[in-house]
Order: sequence, then structure tokens, then C-alpha cells
Amino acid sequence: QLQASGGGLVQPGGSLRLSCATSGTTFDYYTIGWFRQAPGKEREGVSCIFISDGRTYYIDPVKGRFTTSRDKAKNTVYLQMNSLKPEDTAVYYCAAVLKGWAPARWCESSGEYDYWGQGTQVTVSS
Repeated sequence: QLQASGGGLVQPGGSLRLSCATSGTTFDYYTIGWFRQAPGKEREGVSCIFISDGRTYYIDPVKGRFTTSRDKAKNTVYLQMNSLKPEDTAVYYCAAVLKGWAPARWCESSGEYDYWGQGTQVTVSS
């Protein structure tokens, strides 16, 4: 079970931190992905993290601005979003798959994931 939270309204250039709380005893063996879906657009993979060793992957538009991390003690994954732009406006989702492949382009694909949390709205606007 996954639960995303932390969305809100922020001005361009601002920051938000999203959280994805998970339940279960095999947290270590999962890859957690962050996705977003803007109005009228397809769902887009943004980032992913392999829980066991913390390796991450980011799509080019968010590299250097977004950081994905995990807290194993809390079974929680975070998406720190800095220097936010209006084009980052979307509903953000977290998803999980029991897979230990090195994070790479494969984790952009929503079809790779078995479990999804509800979305949290991020709006970047002045």
C-alpha cells in the first residue's frame, strides 16, 4: 500500500517535498517510482529509486532540480522538488515494483509497476 502526500500550491522557483509512505515488510527489495500527469497529457515517469542501495534515476527535465531519497526506518520515499516551474504542475503519483534492476529508463514506464498510490496535486503558479 502506498500513500503520496505533500502537494500544494507554490510559486515558480519554490520548493515542495512529496512523501510516499509504504507498508509491508519487504521495503528493501522494491523500486519506487514517481510519476506525474498534467491535464490533457499522458502520465510521465519522473524519477525512481531502488530502496536497497538508494540508486536513483531522473528524467532530463528534472535533473538537478528534483532529488529522490528514502528513509528505510520510516518505509518512506521522498521527492524533493526545487526550482519549480509552471510546467511541473501535475498530479504526482508514487508506484512500487518488486524489482532490483539498476534504476534506468525502464523505470519511466508505468507498466513496470504493480502498486500505485493516490495522487497529490502540485500546482506551480504565481
